[in-house]
Amino acid sequence: MIPDRLVLATANPGKRRELRELVAGWGPVVVAGLDAFAGVELPDERGGSYAENAVAKATAAARATGLPALGDAERIAKLLAELRDVPEARRAARFVCVVAAVFPDGRVATAEGVCRGRIAAVPAGRAGFGYDPVFVPEGFDRTLAEVGAEAKQRLSHRARAVRSLGERLQHGPAGV
Repeated sequence: MIPDRLVLATANPGKRRELRELVAGWGPVVVAGLDAFAGVELPDERGGSYAENAVAKATAAARATGLPALGDAERIAKLLAELRDVPEARRAARFVCVVAAVFPDGRVATAEGVCRGRIAAVPAGRAGFGYDPVFVPEGFDRTLAEVGAEAKQRLSHRARAVRSLGERLQHGPAGV
């Protein structure tokens, strides 16, 4: 079941903005950021998988706020400096995101999203955040920072993970 209220377990303002927009696709959900709750601290990403990190963040937020929480974890390898001498044909990459919904009663649901592409030689574009200016999704000749918000909301790793989680919450047994 899709919650009517939830908190986003991320301190990154870019992720927070993007996740709010993506969760809006689930229907009328009141979404709060961690900044609305004083003193909430998220654990460092020390888990052995994306899912463990996302669940740990969402669990900390759910316990601290009493609201269902959505956690997001991703790791991206050191990029441009290490790829400086790598030819374009060998710059394949993928963005991976796992989102976890943790409810105050202990229920947990996770979903993964993957966006395949390549790392550009130089940054391009001003939209997005993080590595968006150097990531070119499969089938595109522009970076995520250049394709525009509408395209990014269709194809990004975060968009795919949030859509999948929303479907799981909507159609899964007891929402999880």
